[in-house]
Amino acid sequence: MALRKEEITRKLLHLFALVMPVGIFYFPKWSLPSYLPLAILSFVLVGSMIIESLRFRNPAVQKLFFQFFGSMLREEESKKTTGSTYVIGAAVLCSILFWNTPHISFMVLSMFILGDAVAAIVGLSIGKIKIGKKSLEGSMACFLLCMTLFYAVFPLLPGILQPWGGKVPMIIAVATSLSITIFELIPLRITPKIVINDNLAVPVISGFVMLVLSKMVFGV
Repeated sequence: MALRKEEITRKLLHLFALVMPVGIFYFPKWSLPSYLPLAILSFVLVGSMIIESLRFRNPAVQKLFFQFFGSMLREEESKKTTGSTYVIGAAVLCSILFWNTPHISFMVLSMFILGDAVAAIVGLSIGKIKIGKKSLEGSMACFLLCMTLFYAVFPLLPGILQPWGGKVPMIIAVATSLSITIFELIPLRITPKIVINDNLAVPVISGFVMLVLSKMVFGV
């Protein structure tokens, strides 16, 4: 596997998506309206979907789109919705589904955004054991990154672990990290021809894993 400059640029730009979990959790903490992150994300999602639709229908829009973003697109994204739109969709869904537990939205979105980037970079640079289009090495890097966030980063961020009394139970850390790693690695198929995009599915599934275990361990 070869690590292309375009893929590195793509993943580094994806890091800007971290503003979404930051907004979801911290906007209310900063005395901003709690609905503001969802409103902004919904607006951005609708705008992104309109642009995606226009570029598929209008060659001029497609040409302009490629002038700005072509170097960062994967081959299949020239004719399909980009991963970025799905990530925004996942942030909107997490905002709604975990409205009363924004710390969950923050953690699963942050882990997926960073874990996906690390998995791609490691997999393309040193990955040798292929699993479909991805690699075992990349998946291991994703899992380790998620565990590192749980125990070395999230405890340092104000308020993130407050609902859990500042603690990170091993069962929640391992189960959530595994769910992100596994579903990022293996396509989620409804039928042989219908696959749910991992950028949309993984944060939501992992969020429910964390929510269920949180209620079991802490009752919240």
